[in-house]
Amino acid sequence: MAEQRGGRPISGSMRPTGGDKALATKKQYFRRKKVCRFCVERIDDINYKDVRMLSSFISERGKIVPRRISGVCTPHQKRLAEAIKQARNIALIPFASAI
Repeated sequence: MAEQRGGRPISGSMRPTGGDKALATKKQYFRRKKVCRFCVERIDDINYKDVRMLSSFISERGKIVPRRISGVCTPHQKRLAEAIKQARNIALIPFASAI
């Protein structure tokens, strides 16, 4: 009684999806690998007083931009976060943006 003649497929796994056709027509985008800005410019110490540089790693809402978006390597991201927090504590950078 489980077999079916015509009509709908028996289970979801047997459903035709047309996946091969979708892959053939979809454009392949090349994503460039992000490189650490500090490693390229050979900056070892991140100064908390350099507000212009630090503000490029802060979103408009006042949050620290994550590594996956900024492209900074792990050791530099940790130093960058510490410098931003230090600059916030002495009021060089605001904790949050004015709404």
